[in-house]
Amino acid sequence: MNFSIHQASHIGNRKYNQDRVAYAYNNEALLLVLADGMGGHLHGELAATSAIETFVETFGAHAQPRIVDPKTFLADTMRHAHGRIMSFPHDKDKGFPGTTCVAALIQDGMMYWGHAGDSRLYVLRDGAILTKTRDHSMVYQWLEWGIINAEEARVHPQRNQITNCLGGVEDMFYMEPGEPLKLQAGDVLLLGSDGLWGPFEDAELAQAFAGHTVPETLDSLIVRAREREQGHSDNVTGLAIRWGSSEESHLSAEAVSFVLEI
Repeated sequence: MNFSIHQASHIGNRKYNQDRVAYAYNNEALLLVLADGMGGHLHGELAATSAIETFVETFGAHAQPRIVDPKTFLADTMRHAHGRIMSFPHDKDKGFPGTTCVAALIQDGMMYWGHAGDSRLYVLRDGAILTKTRDHSMVYQWLEWGIINAEEARVHPQRNQITNCLGGVEDMFYMEPGEPLKLQAGDVLLLGSDGLWGPFEDAELAQAFAGHTVPETLDSLIVRAREREQGHSDNVTGLAIRWGSSEESHLSAEAVSFVLEI
């Protein structure tokens, strides 16, 4: 495998950073995962960290050196992460810790993916969005129904109220799988919390990576996202890869390598 990768996170204007992001890889497979915790300090951090750790631990145990059934791996691992969070001690009024989660597994040049909540995965090709996740939120539902337009959805006061997550007040979890996709050299995969994608139109994100390296583009997007929120920025976290690229490329090692951003 040949890919360029970069991840970054900023606390924004919050007291705590409840976003978590990581990747792990070996010679045959690459795992990308991002989680955005909810439920106040400690609760959200615990949930997001647990989701990330569950994916990385399971990948390390089953990528020997490849995942036999990628779709089942993603679904079972996310369900297991949800179960671990639901076993935490909780406040009977506030419920369990909660987190969004988006994960992708790449092997044999194919990308398999799934998510819960409104953390997004974009696949960018030739400066345009090839495909992306759909937010699990009422505002996104209203957008799909044509009740509001894209700009109204982007600034809607209820845009952060999601309808699906790992853990949470009620057991409302489900993972929505994406259609497996054959990657091409030059494709960019971008995982982001809502603090990253929220301030931008989709076209801006797609065009940002054209002609620029993954590290400089992602770092620039994080700075610009914070600036656009004018002192009210959420945690801003992203993970981006350019497939088949030599820019600061990572050639996978024999053992599983793992990098976590806190």
